[in-house]
Amino acid sequence: MNAPASSQSRPRLSYSRVEAAEILGVKPITVDRLAKRGLLRPSRATRRPLYPLWELERFLRETSQPIGS
Repeated sequence: MNAPASSQSRPRLSYSRVEAAEILGVKPITVDRLAKRGLLRPSRATRRPLYPLWELERFLRETSQPIGS
């Protein structure tokens, strides 16, 4: 079943662990390990953890260093 056309034009607010891994450029097991260490905080509103876009952005911001540092 396809999603309605109107929902396809809206930006995604959260991602599955596999999608989050693709965004971060790591394997899904790494996302699990980061969550277990408390470095990534998934939403537990559903049965499966969802990773909000702002959480992925926060993680990258806090763990990245400028090139040449």
